Amino acid sequence: MRIVQLIDSLESGGAERMAVNYANALSKEITFSGLIATRKEGELIHQISENVSYLFLNKKRKIDFKVIFKLRRYILENKVTIIHAHSSSFFTAVLVKLTFVKIKIVWHDHYGSRVNESWKQNKVLIFLSVFFSSIFVVNYQLRNWSQKTMLCKKVVFIPNFTIEEKDDNQITNLKGIEGKRIVVLANLKNPKNHILILKAFQDLKLQDSDWTLHLIGRDYLDEYSNSLKSFIKHHELEKHIHLYGERKDVKHILSQADIGVLASTEEGFPVALLEYAMSNLGVVSTNVGFCAEIIQHEVTGLVFSPFNDLELKVQLEKMIKEEQFRKTAADNFRTSVMKNYSEKVVIEKLMSEYKKLN
Repeated sequence: MRIVQLIDSLESGGAERMAVNYANALSKEITFSGLIATRKEGELIHQISENVSYLFLNKKRKIDFKVIFKLRRYILENKVTIIHAHSSSFFTAVLVKLTFVKIKIVWHDHYGSRVNESWKQNKVLIFLSVFFSSIFVVNYQLRNWSQKTMLCKKVVFIPNFTIEEKDDNQITNLKGIEGKRIVVLANLKNPKNHILILKAFQDLKLQDSDWTLHLIGRDYLDEYSNSLKSFIKHHELEKHIHLYGERKDVKHILSQADIGVLASTEEGFPVALLEYAMSNLGVVSTNVGFCAEIIQHEVTGLVFSPFNDLELKVQLEKMIKEEQFRKTAADNFRTSVMKNYSEKVVIEKLMSEYKKLN
């Protein structure tokens, strides 16, 4: 098999990280594994395996003929048979297919919010889906949406997976007291719903018992992040709630934390939950998207509705106060993730689906 992963950027995000993970994992399984970034590079470029063929297209316009023919040459020279296009990169993949009809496109949908969007918002995607050989989705809601809406009716659920990362980078040292750190791994943007976590922290008066909250993720320096900073300042929580921005050493950061929280109002299949599990954190998570499937409530973690302020406070307080439960749940969660969402398990399923296209 000769397959390339296509993604629009290599900035830190769930879809972007999975594109890199797929390329790296497949480089150990198939004849040729490539990774192509169409528009932007980013921090994830440093995580690409030396066994992966990498190409940056530097696409400037929606329809960029120079880029299309550059990609076509790359595909022909490397005898690529399948383009695995993630998220919005489907458009570039289809333009290439129009110049080289033999190439097969698998489109991978990571965008949990899509199920709440209209046909009009996705009309280009729906129309171009006639060129897809298969659609991969990261949760059951997206599978149902694609089966009902898309012109390509072959839709397969492929879960995200975790990898055993080396802890090479040890740069970031979290503030606060060891044993009392809560971490949120999510870029500062909608629908990640950070404000709900900040309010729960304040309402539970966790600062009075020396707990600290650590937000890890890209800061877009916009109204969203400004509202979080204003809340922190208004409630005089600067010594207890810390923003770190985008970081490379996520594994090292999580190794210093005790509880991981995710409060999104919309999700696909958050890689952050898998990373929390691999770091043995007690997890308190939103129940949207595939989250309630990943986490078995009261066994591997605690889930709550992100539209209910009280639920988060109840579950967060339980995770903080019941230390033995936290440890047991964390151990159970790691075991569950290794069993169901390991690289080996998911890549076997992925390879099976690829073979059906040949």
